Amino acid sequence: MIKRLPAWVWLGAATLALVAGMVNVVGYLGFEHQAITHLTGTTSLLGASLAQGDTRASWHLLTVVLSFVGGAVLSGLIIQDSTLRLGRRYGVALAIESALLVAAVPLFERQQIAGAALAAMACGLQNAMTATYSGTLVRTSHLTGMFTDLGVFLGHRLRGVPAEPRRLWLCLSIIGGFLLGGVVGALLFPHLGYRALYVPAAITGVTGVAYVAYRLHRGPAGTLSP
Repeated sequence: MIKRLPAWVWLGAATLALVAGMVNVVGYLGFEHQAITHLTGTTSLLGASLAQGDTRASWHLLTVVLSFVGGAVLSGLIIQDSTLRLGRRYGVALAIESALLVAAVPLFERQQIAGAALAAMACGLQNAMTATYSGTLVRTSHLTGMFTDLGVFLGHRLRGVPAEPRRLWLCLSIIGGFLLGGVVGALLFPHLGYRALYVPAAITGVTGVAYVAYRLHRGPAGTLSP
């Protein structure tokens, strides 16, 4: 049960979901209409392309999958924990995510799959960085788990089973953030093209700096789980 959620958990989850929503919609609207932030559909397309013997598509899809996993590996190397706690190297991870998104822009503009690979790596890093808080799995780059938790919550309430309202609001915050990011990204893409990715890059960069400042202000790190 979630007994309490500090403001930084709420704000961080919603902000990172917004970032992922923007990155994903830019990928969809781009030259290969490629999903960036989640791998279920990408893996299905990879299976179809392998069955059809489409070597080029298979290579591109596999590159995105491996890049996402590579980002998660990088997150594990940097943060080295599965529980959200202040004092871990979240600022460093966010700065790297920002740099990856910035580097992806010129590659996307040259219609190179390396652009999607760097963006996928950034999202894999982000998704692995947000792990668990008070027994709740927090994922910000895809919504399947959030919608599942939402459905379970509603099912429990319909049966009169006690349900934790903070879990519901956390799910809605992440879903709302991702949706808003998709709207903003779709509005920016016709005007900025792939340079729309500079917006989530700026958000993650500024958030990383703000996190480091907050960490220094709070002093020695400690686990915040209740």
